[in-house]
Amino acid sequence: MLSENSIPVLDHGFVALDGVLASDLAVVNGARVSFNQASDELGERDAGLIRFLMREGHGSPFEHGYFRFIVKAPLFVVREHHRHRAGHSYNEWSGRYSKMEPEFYVPEYVRTQVGKPGAYSFERVDDVTRESTRSEIEENATRAFQAYERMLEQGVAKEVARAVLPLSTYTKYYWSCNPRSLMHFCSLRNHEAAQYEIQQYAAAAESFLERAMPITHEAFVERGRIAP
Repeated sequence: MLSENSIPVLDHGFVALDGVLASDLAVVNGARVSFNQASDELGERDAGLIRFLMREGHGSPFEHGYFRFIVKAPLFVVREHHRHRAGHSYNEWSGRYSKMEPEFYVPEYVRTQVGKPGAYSFERVDDVTRESTRSEIEENATRAFQAYERMLEQGVAKEVARAVLPLSTYTKYYWSCNPRSLMHFCSLRNHEAAQYEIQQYAAAAESFLERAMPITHEAFVERGRIAP
């Protein structure tokens, strides 16, 4: 069973908060050190300072914090996530050194793409197409894992045999970032224009930002969800 610090995502995935050293007070003191000042407790004046920093785009005070997550996600989601580099660190489960598990993402939300790249929208498919698509994905993944296991039984190296596994395969990884980088990630990925699957992961991560830094998150939303 997942703890209160773990949020289930998609069919088998999750985002878990493994460690956090981040607060609204740290933002305030990161800014006030310029005047050799510091606050011991967060007051309304401090909340106003956070809103000012966010509104005016003063970003560095929002970098003095740390979130560490454990994420379980399909490979294609991970590849999108790992494009975010500035202020982010990752270490992923390696299929070179251990056997991958037979867990695959089978989407509930099946859609068609309408329009051209950069100017398209999505529409839900009918129930028959949805179920046939889900069956195709699940059956293909099952066959792929069976081939993977056959190769391992023949002594083929894990790093070679894994080549047959589909992008729907689940993996796990550590993800660490500062609050400013987390906001930037959420502004792009917890957005209606982002792919559905990564939206779900970004929304889960953003809920931890809101929990740890409620004033910062409120200011972030007020600014139109643009990171400072």
